[in-house]
Amino acid sequence: MNGLWVGLGKKAPGAQSPVARPWPAKPMRKSLTGLPMSRLPIASIARLSRTVAHLRNGTGMVRAFAANQSGATMILVALCLPALVGAMGLSAEVSYWYLRQRAMQNAADAAAIAAATNGTSGYAAEAKAVAAQYGFHDGSGNIVVAVSNPATAAGCTSNCYSVTISDKVPLFLSEVVGYLGTATANKKGATGLSAAAVATSANAISYCILALAGSGAQGIASNGVPNANLRGCDVMSNTSATCNGHNLNANVGSAHSTNNGCGIVQNSNVPVIMDPYSSRASYIPADNCGGTYYQEPAKNKDPALPSSNQMSGSQNWSQKIICGDLQLMGDTTINVANGLLVIENGQLDTNGYTLQTPSGSGLTVVFTGSNNASYQHIPTGGGTLDIAAPSSGAWSGIAIYQDPNLTTNVDVSYAGNSPTWELSGMVYLPHASVSFSGAVNKSSHGSYCFGMVIDNITVNGTADIFAGDDQCSSSGLVLPSGGARGTLTD
Repeated sequence: MNGLWVGLGKKAPGAQSPVARPWPAKPMRKSLTGLPMSRLPIASIARLSRTVAHLRNGTGMVRAFAANQSGATMILVALCLPALVGAMGLSAEVSYWYLRQRAMQNAADAAAIAAATNGTSGYAAEAKAVAAQYGFHDGSGNIVVAVSNPATAAGCTSNCYSVTISDKVPLFLSEVVGYLGTATANKKGATGLSAAAVATSANAISYCILALAGSGAQGIASNGVPNANLRGCDVMSNTSATCNGHNLNANVGSAHSTNNGCGIVQNSNVPVIMDPYSSRASYIPADNCGGTYYQEPAKNKDPALPSSNQMSGSQNWSQKIICGDLQLMGDTTINVANGLLVIENGQLDTNGYTLQTPSGSGLTVVFTGSNNASYQHIPTGGGTLDIAAPSSGAWSGIAIYQDPNLTTNVDVSYAGNSPTWELSGMVYLPHASVSFSGAVNKSSHGSYCFGMVIDNITVNGTADIFAGDDQCSSSGLVLPSGGARGTLTD
């Protein structure tokens, strides 16, 4: 203990002076300030103790923080997030590309079929119009619709039509994972997509009866009709067709909508056939009547038609224009190969007589004029039309022609034998509603060729219709054709 007191610089109570060999004195401890601990104030020593304790506690906290793993998942997620976003973006874009390409393929298939079905010089416009209906407009954005005929596919000839649709789809999130696309759109990365289809056109069907049905009415209707004999003939309606009891004995019955019972072979959902003869209107001579159109007397006291509007006997003119009604005053024979009878704002009244063409002669009767309700534009009168159409020239194959600009007083309704039609050639009444309960046969001196283009037709029980197209080609008539859908080959 004496040594301890000596170390503190004090003498132990009651102790004597140190002997020769005292305990070795320990070096004085110094504080952090460099002063001996013995010289530090008691408050400083306390603060120093607290500091040392804090340092010891801090070291433990650091060690605890370093050992804590509760936030490791967040760090890993943060590090992997860009890759995850890129992968999800690429997956979403690949799905979109697939759906887009599938839609393009559907459009290409439909467009190729449309081109093959069209089969005319307008096939490309038809195909592009169909592609546009599917949302692929040629020239819009990066979309290109290419149509060609003949197609370059193996085994194809001139009846093959190809459609290729291409597009460039911009990239979005897939660039995060380094995918730069296969094309460039607007100076940015894009993926190129394409779809192609090839279709071949089938042999078109030629129709003896074509109902244009521009009015929206049912194109073809029949009720009973056991005597109808359209053997060798095909019929087509641009709307629907319904034949009750008998099928008209037509080889093929087609309808753009639904065919119920017309024809031995019955087709529905057939493409519409456009008016094939409307362009012939350009051959109608100019009206030289000066605004005067004579009409048949409505009553006995009304004046009779002038001689210019009456006809009988043998006629040798090649062209004749009648201003108003024409009335036969006896049997009339047209003795020219390519006769043209034009009736301006009037009707043809057979008046119980026969208008005929002998062997080697041909006649086209044209009804034209205005849509004034005062004028009729039809044949009537209870007589017989026994005419064959010209086999050459501008009116080749056309027996009766209503100007397609006429829409008023153009309907035809015949019962019994009023009049009997014995025709070889085409009867063109594009806006007429036709009702038959009478007889139709071939011309006495014409070929086996008969056709009708009307708005709509109803054939009733007692009608006796004979029609055939066996000799239409040799008699100068090209029948309306179409209705055969193209078929995909690739």
